[in-house]
Amino acid sequence: MDIRTTEQQYNPYRIFTREQWARLRDDTPMTLEPGEFERLRSMHDRLDMLEVEDIYLPLSRLLSIYVDATHRLYQAQRQFLNIRDRKVPYIIGVAGSVAVGKSTTARVLQALLARWSPRPKVDLVTTDGFLFPNAVLERQGLMQKKGFPESYDLPMLLSFLSDIKAGRRPVRAPVYSHLVYDIVPNEWIEIDRPDILIVEGVNVLQTGRLPRDGKAVPVVSDFFDFSVYIDAEEPVLREWYVRRFLALRDTAFHDPKSYFHRYAVLSDEEATATAIAIWERTNLANLEDNILPTRPRATLILKKRADHLVETVALRRL
Repeated sequence: MDIRTTEQQYNPYRIFTREQWARLRDDTPMTLEPGEFERLRSMHDRLDMLEVEDIYLPLSRLLSIYVDATHRLYQAQRQFLNIRDRKVPYIIGVAGSVAVGKSTTARVLQALLARWSPRPKVDLVTTDGFLFPNAVLERQGLMQKKGFPESYDLPMLLSFLSDIKAGRRPVRAPVYSHLVYDIVPNEWIEIDRPDILIVEGVNVLQTGRLPRDGKAVPVVSDFFDFSVYIDAEEPVLREWYVRRFLALRDTAFHDPKSYFHRYAVLSDEEATATAIAIWERTNLANLEDNILPTRPRATLILKKRADHLVETVALRRL
């Protein structure tokens, strides 16, 4: 994985093979039970004891170092300024394409970090809840661009993260239903001053256009203390998306409440063609135009191979 351009001599990342990264686990204990892996992994993803041991336990150890160092710096700054602030959570962003396995990574990290001593409070929020409702997207002609930056209520998301960082309690986030493919009216989740918050979404590392007048323009990643980008080659992502679509056709799409219920009767050939069309029209365009360009902004990049296992890890140099 080459993060440099041909003109660059300096690579801002240290690249580790799977074997090199696994050795960095040191004595970090395995705190997950065998029965938990099925609950934590997404439908089409792969997660087993070896993947957690080789990839996620070293990452948990690294994050413990980052969180501790940030906490000590925060305490020193408070003492220097002679102020008393509310508790400020450590925020981790998880980004990457549709179907790459962001949800699995986010849930595994939440489970591992919540079992550190002395049991920090770790919450998880996905940016799906900050999508505009379908009625708004249809009115604005954005239904075919769902998941693109313009399909999110960015002011609401920024306000949410600002309140979290300010230590306000509780802070509410809207709820999104993948079954009905829409925001659930009058339903919220409450985030009440966690020690660590994981924010997962395709475009969480997106930047805005810089203003010519130099005024501050906040972006979502301004609130992150650490960020992870899950990466894979485009043909691999497309194959994973098609396989997931076929699996959903045989399961969730059969629910009459499903937004995609009409696809439940498709044959394998029809379902594959439909999935590829959706991928190319929406997800590939979003990947190329909005998601992949943000990869170099991540603190850490997990590069997956076709069998879903992480093959390399890139860590940004300090």
